[in-house]
Formats: sequence, C-alpha cells, structure tokens
Amino acid sequence: MKIVTLDGETLPVQPEKPSWCRDWQFRSKTADNEIVQALQGATIAITNKVPLRADSLAQLPALRYICVAATGYDCIDLDACRESGIVVSNVPGYSTQSVSEGVIGALFALRRQLVDYVNHTPAQWPDSPHFCLHRRPVQDIAGSTLGIVGKGDIGKAVGQLASALGMNVLFAERKGSTTLREGYVSFDDVLTNSDVISLHCPLSEQTRQLIDRQALSKMKPQALLINTARGGLINEADLATALREGSIGGAALDVLSSEPPSRDNPLLQADLPNLLLTPHIAWASQSGVHNLLNGIAANLAAFARHAPVNVVSPLKN
Repeated sequence: MKIVTLDGETLPVQPEKPSWCRDWQFRSKTADNEIVQALQGATIAITNKVPLRADSLAQLPALRYICVAATGYDCIDLDACRESGIVVSNVPGYSTQSVSEGVIGALFALRRQLVDYVNHTPAQWPDSPHFCLHRRPVQDIAGSTLGIVGKGDIGKAVGQLASALGMNVLFAERKGSTTLREGYVSFDDVLTNSDVISLHCPLSEQTRQLIDRQALSKMKPQALLINTARGGLINEADLATALREGSIGGAALDVLSSEPPSRDNPLLQADLPNLLLTPHIAWASQSGVHNLLNGIAANLAAFARHAPVNVVSPLKN
C-alpha cells in the first residue's frame, strides 16, 4: 500500500510510517500542479492544506482514502470523494487545549498592553522621572465581557477558561438569525456589548468576511478582536482601517485569508497599532502536536482495518 504525505513540513514533527505500509513517500510540500503526479498509484493521501479537488481526484483511480492532518477539511471536495468512493477523515479536537490557551494568552497580552510595554520599556524606562512608566492604560480581565462566535469544542473551552478568570461570556447567535437558541445572544448584541470578541466558527459562504466594516463599527472603541479560526472570517482591509483609525482597541490574529500571506496584505503593514500577529501556530503546543500525530496514526490504522474513524465522507454503499 502506497501512502503519500503531501505537505509534511506543516507539522513540526513528522508522522511515523505505519509498519504495514510498504511504500511511504514523505513530501515536505506539493504545489497544485504536482498533486496528480505525486499521488499516482497512491492508496492513501495525507494532507493538511494541499487541496484535493474533483479534477485531481478524477485522475487518481487508485486513491481510496484521504487522511486530513487537521480538523478543518475545506481543502477537500467531499462531493467528488463520495462519488468516487474515497473515504475522508479528519482529526477533530486535537488542538482544543492549545488554541484555547492561545486565545487567553492573546487576551492577556492585549488587555494588559504587554506588547507595547515590552517594545518600549528598554528605550523609555531609563528616562522616566518616576519608578514606573505609564504608556497605555492596563485593563483588567476579570469583570470584562468576552463574546465568542462559534460554540464548538474550542469555543466552549475558551468560554470555560474565561469564566474561570471572572469574565462574563456571551455566545453569539448566527449573524442575521431571527430566532435565538438557548444559551445564545444575538450577533449584534455580542458585537456591541463585548470587550473582547473571539472567533471560533467554520469558514463558509455564510461566515466569509463575517467581521467587516459594518460589524467593526458596532464594536466598542476599545474592544479587541481575536481570530484563531480562519482568516477569511475577517475583511482584512476593513480591520486594518479600524486599527489605524483607532475605532477598535486592538486585534490578535493567528490566521490570515491567504497563508503564507503576500507582503502587501493590509494587516502586514508597519503602521498598524496594537496588532498581535502570529503565523498560524495557536494549535502547535506540545499537546496539540502530540494529539494530532496520534490522531493521524489512529485514522491510518483504522482505515487499514477497514473501519475508518472520524469519517467525513464514507464509502458509497
């Protein structure tokens, strides 16, 4: 059985070759125009972000299983997989602890102005007339309100951590919904009442650019925006304008709409204040990497036993 890993360098530790695999091909990266050639004769493809669409799948008759090395599987054409009898599985929940802790870390960094003080203290503290240096106001965590968009495992975990810190937690109903589910607050009310908004919903046509100029204008002037989900949830030009004009207090982003981003991305410009930007690594704590590798190994073993776990697209009957 031939297994091909298409973008293995997206993982800081390589997955191990299963003992039952005779042909293990580890590719650090695969360009779109290399996908079909790379997977010729392969029974199994392991991919994180390399897309597998209908046109490629139609040229890969030997492919029986796609192991997505992530929770999100928007890079896979599920309809085409169902038509071709290709099993698709993901690794849900592996990064819940890592991402939720990352959100709380970003929240502390922004509310307590850690980035600003760390960057300016060496140059300015020696010239201070007093024992301390006051720049930006340091805000408390306890007593503030966190609005969470998305109530999956990570969203709920963030809510639990925030509640333990004494925050008031609101879960947002779907944008534009005319009814409220139990435990949810209207999307607009979350925007207007939250001191911090954290995004944890999937990217779909309904959520694409969920946070745009209109949404940003409803947020408090000192509110913060955190995104560890998908970059496409935010209109990046609108957010850059809001940060530059000071209409919101700041943002922490671990994801952008295109990754790696182009250098002219509006959120990579040097004149943006109070922006904390990290390169899609909120998931990558030791526990996150360990859980992901274990999940990949379990999914491969389950497929080999003809009982795949975490199935997204099953074989046709």
